[in-house]
Amino acid sequence: MYLEKIRKPNDIQRVSPKNYKVLAREIRDFLIESVSRTGGHLSSNLGAVELTMAIHLVFDLTKDKVIWDVGHQSYTHKLLTGRRDGFANLRSFGGMSGFPKRAESPCDVFDTGHSSTSISAGVGMAHARDLKSEDYHVISVIGDGALTGGLAFEALDNVSSVKGNFIIVLNDNTMSISENVGGVSNFLGKLRTSKIYTGIKESITGNLRRIPSGDDIHDVISNAKDSIKQLVVREGMMFEDMGITYLGPFDGHNINQLVKAFRTAKQAKGPVLLHILTKKGKGYPFAEANPGKFHGIDPFDPNTGKLLRQENPATYTKLFSDCMMQLGKQNEKVVAITAAMADGTGLSRFSRHFPERFFDVGIAEAHAVTFAAGLAVSGMKPYVAIYSSFLQRAYDSILHDVCMQKLPVTFAVDRAGIVGKDGETHQGVFDLSYLTSMPNLTVMAPKNAYEFAQMFLFSSTFEGPLAIRYPRGEALLSYKSCNSKIVYGKAEVMKKASDSTIALVAIGSMVKTAMETAERLAEEGIEATVVNLRFAKPLDLECIRSLKNYKNIFTLEENVKAGGIGEQIAAYLMEQRSRAKVRIFAVPDRFIPHGCVDVLMRELGLDTDHVYEEALKAVKGSKADHE
Repeated sequence: MYLEKIRKPNDIQRVSPKNYKVLAREIRDFLIESVSRTGGHLSSNLGAVELTMAIHLVFDLTKDKVIWDVGHQSYTHKLLTGRRDGFANLRSFGGMSGFPKRAESPCDVFDTGHSSTSISAGVGMAHARDLKSEDYHVISVIGDGALTGGLAFEALDNVSSVKGNFIIVLNDNTMSISENVGGVSNFLGKLRTSKIYTGIKESITGNLRRIPSGDDIHDVISNAKDSIKQLVVREGMMFEDMGITYLGPFDGHNINQLVKAFRTAKQAKGPVLLHILTKKGKGYPFAEANPGKFHGIDPFDPNTGKLLRQENPATYTKLFSDCMMQLGKQNEKVVAITAAMADGTGLSRFSRHFPERFFDVGIAEAHAVTFAAGLAVSGMKPYVAIYSSFLQRAYDSILHDVCMQKLPVTFAVDRAGIVGKDGETHQGVFDLSYLTSMPNLTVMAPKNAYEFAQMFLFSSTFEGPLAIRYPRGEALLSYKSCNSKIVYGKAEVMKKASDSTIALVAIGSMVKTAMETAERLAEEGIEATVVNLRFAKPLDLECIRSLKNYKNIFTLEENVKAGGIGEQIAAYLMEQRSRAKVRIFAVPDRFIPHGCVDVLMRELGLDTDHVYEEALKAVKGSKADHE
């Protein structure tokens, strides 16, 4: 096997060109087998095998800088830089990340995880190189889906400022996670199919090379190349008009063609864009047929493509899909918006039943929010479904365009809290802090599936900005009997103790932990009051004030401590001159690595065992103080 011989950066350059295809097949076989055991991002990586090989064949990865936008497609890069053994623990706690990480390898030059950042980072690196008179190449790899992001266009507008060599690789597979939409996708579609220019260029060049002095003639007319382009394929000049030399499109699975293209781009002065066409899921029929399913997938049978553990049908994402269908049927003003995540957020079914009221704006979260504001101010009822970690990118739009105008936009904040294996770039642990700081915004979080449905029913008649945050995965079906009617700004007391020894005040997913802790304390003869806040904003201050004489108050949230619910409750109780000992259980103020959710919750001290042990200590301490 040729792959086994690759142990460090640039080892691929010892592979003979006649064996490139064999190596590509070995890489795909390895990725399919490995990801089938650990789970991970498969489709995007299978599609970028030859592209990555070509980069490693042409450039010196010990000094040249390759920036992978998002990083979903970086597995082959990891293999070719000597990290094969790391795939055994891919995305596990303490194991190799599924994204580029500078701390993991000097060949990972920029940490990524969110889209549309690679060109900006590349421009910065190229300028730093030139300012320091250093000698290395900078290559930014970006997908056509990520190119829809506003940050990518801001970077493109600034690319012409780079005077030295700078290569942008446009990995064009027509998809983000879902199929790409919009004007950029249409523009690239025209480039893909513009065979007229490509055919004329190849024909003229080939014929000139066959005749005496053909090379000289070719050089003379090369200055007319731009005019020919303008005449024949005007739509391809967008990049050239921005000061970027456009080359392509190239077959992204023809390794020899790609190597030639990169060698050409390597010699250029100034910025160059290589347009490379790839197929997501290439080489694995199940992934080619359903690239969305294999974008980020749990362990599966590589022979059948079927998941080894079937997903529980009662997930919050699927419940959101049901709720949106119901709301869409009840009110023709309801519209749904997502940012390239129709499948991931559960809006695909809504899009099929109400296509005229569904909008996928591509990877453009800030635009999605302000677009929703425009719909709302015109009398519609918008629902914006975006993952918590991606909603951060729309902070100003939420604050300025929705909250300031008190518009009835509902944010479905999916994947809130610890999400697990995607790691620090995807953990949704900041939203309670930044959303509750925004005037006019109401913030809710359900404890279970039943309360989730009630909250969306509540949203249907709510007339202001509203965010409902909920975790990834299985929707809790416990505590159905505790569900009282939702009243604006009111918490729910799920258990009331006969004394004031300890109260557990929780929100969202942490209500389950609070209830489990109370049940275990009861086995020790200790009663605990349990409060389900429901509303992170406004907080039920009357309910919190009723707890001020408790000896111990524990607050539980799946959010960072800084600016979170616990700090807000502690500050209010201090104002009320409460003598309660307030203990805040929250995510530490640091970035949380990848790993299984249960493992991470235990490491963070947010699991039931830890909360129970601390509660037991607190109660015993209170009794000792009293004695």
